[in-house]
Formats: sequence, C-alpha cells, structure tokens
Amino acid sequence: MLKRLSPRARKVLRYSITAVVLVVVGVFFAQALIANWGEVQAANLGFDPRMIVATLLFALAVPLSGILWGRMVNRLSDGPRAGIAESIAVHCASWLLKYVPGQVGSLVNKVVWGQRKGLSRTLIAITFVYENVFLVIAATVPSVVILALALGLEVFGDNLGTLALPLIALVPLLLISNRRVFRFMLAPLVKRVLKQELPDSYFLSSPATLAYQLGYVVPRLMNGVGFVFVVVSIVDVDPSAWLPLAAAYMLAGAAGLLAVFVPSGLGVREAVIVLFASQYMSLGAAILTSLLARLLSTLGDGIVALIYAGLRFSLPRAPQEAVS
Repeated sequence: MLKRLSPRARKVLRYSITAVVLVVVGVFFAQALIANWGEVQAANLGFDPRMIVATLLFALAVPLSGILWGRMVNRLSDGPRAGIAESIAVHCASWLLKYVPGQVGSLVNKVVWGQRKGLSRTLIAITFVYENVFLVIAATVPSVVILALALGLEVFGDNLGTLALPLIALVPLLLISNRRVFRFMLAPLVKRVLKQELPDSYFLSSPATLAYQLGYVVPRLMNGVGFVFVVVSIVDVDPSAWLPLAAAYMLAGAAGLLAVFVPSGLGVREAVIVLFASQYMSLGAAILTSLLARLLSTLGDGIVALIYAGLRFSLPRAPQEAVS
C-alpha cells in the first residue's frame, strides 16, 4: 500500500509518524522527570558534584551498548556495514523509546533502520533479542553472585516475589544464548511467518557469544558504579558496601528491562534497589537513593537524546530498501 504513495506522500507520512513518536516519548519522559524531581525535591537534598558523575555514567553506558550492538550486526551480516556513529544513533533512539510501554518501539526502530540500510529485518530482530539477552544476563548473574556472597542466600529466599522476574528469566535466556538452541526455537516461526529458511550465519558462535556477553557486562558495571556515586553523594556508607550496592542496581536494571509493559521499568527497579540498599542504610535512605537514581538516570537519558540529535543530523540518510 505504501508503495502506491508518491515519494512526497511517503515523506510526509514518515515525518508525521516520527513527530507522533517524538511527542509520545516526550510526554512519558516529562512525566517521569516531573514525578521524580518532585519526590527528590521534597527531601531537600543539597547538590553534590558526584551526582554529575553518576548522570554521565548512566548516559554513556547507552552509546557503549550501541557500539556493541553495531559490531554484532556487522559480524552477522555480509551486507552493508554499520558505522560506529550510526550504531550509536540508532541504539540511542531505541533506548529513548523505552519510555513507551513495551519493547515494540525499540525493535521497530532498529528494524526500520535495517531495511533502509539494506539489512535483513530477521537479522536485526535476532540481534535485538541477543542484545536484550546479553544485557539481562550481564546484569543478573554477576549481581546474584555478589549479593549472595555479601548478604547470604537467605535474602533471596525471603524476597522471592520481588526477585522472581530476573531469576526465572535466566533459564530461557541462557538457552537462547546457545546458537543451536536459539536457531531451533526460531526456525519454525520464521519459516511459517516469513516463508524462508533461517541461515546459520544469523547466529553467533559460542566464542563470539561469550565475548559479547562479557562485553555487555561493561555498560552494566557503569550503571552500577553510577549508582554508588548516587549513594555516596547523600549517604555515608562503608566502602565494603560499594560492590553489593552496584550489584543491586545492576539487578534492578534487569528487573526493569524485563518489565516490558511498564514505561522504563518504573517502580520495578526501585523495589529491587530498596530491598538490597536497605541492608546497608536505613529504609528511608534506601528509598531516597532509589528516587535520586531514577531522577539522575532520567537526566542521563536527556544526554542520550542530545547524543542522538547530534549524530542523527550529521549522518547521511540511507536509501530505502525493503529486505526480508
């Protein structure tokens, strides 16, 4: 149907859809910012330079993930290559779409970019799944180990309801990270829906899977370190608590990522943060740090938006090509 439209009509439609998406994202973003700003302001917190460091760490973890995703696309594709700046721009746009409930917007953004680039939409969808699997595992496995060693397994047993989402998700995610299992799971669906076979080349080898899995630990660690800067900017905690607190924030990020129908994981992350942070500070302080972390991470997303805008207008437009 779209092919029947004139080039001018398609251009108007594309810009109209983009404008609607930007308005929706902007509304959700503003709501999150206003809500968190009001709650943090009620605590009468003073400014601390370490808050700036935390905000920058939250923001810079996003383009780093974009670089990893772009390299994964290039590794699995024998077609056009994704440059570093282009990978960052596309990933930043998908990241900002997290403010719209669900992951559909993030996925569609990357698939549409891939089609314009001349890349298979199936390949882009597979890299999207890989990316989210790697992020969740990178946030969950190290965090659970660190927190279990620091606090004992009892804390998990006593709060299984709060932690059920990331812990239960580990089983299928670990299966998906295996090349043969992942292809076996997807091949029938792709054949039925797209009427095509699924090439082996669309899947990472075991060594590559491990390498990317380790790579995705880095942006998660940046988030964890950012949270430690948030904590020390308002609460005095012993340095021995820094690593468990970083792990708590990483685990909270995994829980928020899995809560796909909640805008940016609102409320889910904070519950996990408070659960573990309250082991090292008062409950009130734990709640306050979770709220401040939410505010600073939202401000960090504002920096992500600026990064996207700067890169988006400096990149040449890709020709439109539709591929399966």
